[in-house]
Amino acid sequence: MNNLLFVYGTLLQTENEFGVYLNKNCSFLGEGKVNGTLYDIGEYPGLTINNHSETFVYGHIYQMKHPEIVLNRLDFYEGVGPTEEQPNLYTRQLIPVETSDGIVSAWTYIYNLPVIGYPIIASGNYIEYLKQKKSSG
Repeated sequence: MNNLLFVYGTLLQTENEFGVYLNKNCSFLGEGKVNGTLYDIGEYPGLTINNHSETFVYGHIYQMKHPEIVLNRLDFYEGVGPTEEQPNLYTRQLIPVETSDGIVSAWTYIYNLPVIGYPIIASGNYIEYLKQKKSSG
């Protein structure tokens, strides 16, 4: 099983309990970006993939020590799976992630519901967006 994970949203927050779990059970490999658009869904962001776009979403790449266990825990957090509300908020997919060393394939959570009406996070960087939102609010 692929042991790489790309995260771009609330899992990057140091106070998030699942972000803490991620840092205890994974090794940070570096930064990356994916072709897509990031939306402000409210308390979290939503990523939609567009391989033909010139817009990017920025995040971190982790190497999971035990991918099956980590992904099972994160699936619960992200609302993914047959026992979660249908349709799921996100789907977990292997996607190409651009790094400074080239392209890698990593698991990531893609927003699975309509995004009409949600604001676009133009920078593609959720943490920077939250900082700007907090300082202007």
